[in-house]
Amino acid sequence: MKLENICAYILALITAPLLLGAINRTKAFFAGRRGPPVFQAYRDIAKLMRKSAVYSGTTTWVFKAGPVAGLAAALLALMFMPLGGVHSLLSFNGDFLLVAYLLGVMRFCTVTAALDTGSSFEGMGASREVQFAAIAEPALLLGMIVVIRMTGQMSLTAGLNAFSSCLTAESGPTAILLLMAWFLVFLVENARIPFDDPNTHLELTMIHEVMVLDHGGPDFAFILYGAAIKLWILGALMVNLFVPAMTANPLVETAAVLAGMFLLAIVVGIIESSMARLRLLRVPQLLIAACAFSILALILVLR
Repeated sequence: MKLENICAYILALITAPLLLGAINRTKAFFAGRRGPPVFQAYRDIAKLMRKSAVYSGTTTWVFKAGPVAGLAAALLALMFMPLGGVHSLLSFNGDFLLVAYLLGVMRFCTVTAALDTGSSFEGMGASREVQFAAIAEPALLLGMIVVIRMTGQMSLTAGLNAFSSCLTAESGPTAILLLMAWFLVFLVENARIPFDDPNTHLELTMIHEVMVLDHGGPDFAFILYGAAIKLWILGALMVNLFVPAMTANPLVETAAVLAGMFLLAIVVGIIESSMARLRLLRVPQLLIAACAFSILALILVLR
C-alpha cells in the first residue's frame, strides 16, 4: 500500500461533500439566487455531530445500527475506487462485484432502518427505493461487465484505468451507451431529479428523504456523509472511464478526475434546474432504458 493511494483515499473522503455544494450552487445560479455556501454540507454534518440523537420507543437496535453500517459499507466501497492514475487502496480480481454488493448493503441498511420505525410513510419510501434499485442494479452490473470484456481486466481499478486506452472508432458507440446507462443509474441511486427531488418535503412524493425522517443528530450526519460518498463512488465510475490514459503523470490525472467530478456535479445541477421530477409511473420506464443501454453496449462488445 503506497502513500499516494492513502492520500488519494483521504482526498476523496474530504472532497466528496463538495460535490453537493457544487450542485446546490449551480441550482442557485440558474434560479437567480445566491444560494448556500459551497461548504454548507460540511457545516451541516458538523452541526449534526454536536447534537444528540432522539429515538422512538418503537425502534430497536436495527434503527440505530442502520446509519453506521451504511456509512461503513460506503467507506469500504470507496477503497476500491481509483482516482485517475492513482490506484485504489484495495484491489483484486472480481472486486467489482463486491463494490456493487456494498452499495446494495448500504441501501439495505437504510431500508431496514426505515422499516424498523413502523411508520407507514417510511415504509412507502422503502418500497419505492427497493423497486427502483431492482431495475437500476442490473444496468450497473452489466456496465461493469462491458468494461471487463473490453479491457480483459477482472479488477475494477485495472479495468477503469485501461478502458480509455481501448477506445477506438468502433468502440465509441459502446462507450456512449455505457455512459448513458451509468448516468441514469447515478441519478437514481443518488435520489436526484428526474427520479427524486432531494429538496422536497411532500411525504407522498419523497423516496429517499422519507426513509430518514426519524433520524437526527449524529445518525443523520452519518447518512448525509454516506450519501456524499455514494455520490462520489458512482460519479468516479464514469469519470475514471475516460481520464486515466491521458497522461502518465498521476498528479495531472488526479486533477483531471477532480475537474471531471465537479463538471459532473454542475451537469446534475443544470438538469435539476431545467426539469421537474418524473411521475412515479414513468420512473421504471427510464430505468428500463438504462438497462437497455447496458445490454446494447454488451451486445456490441460481444459481437
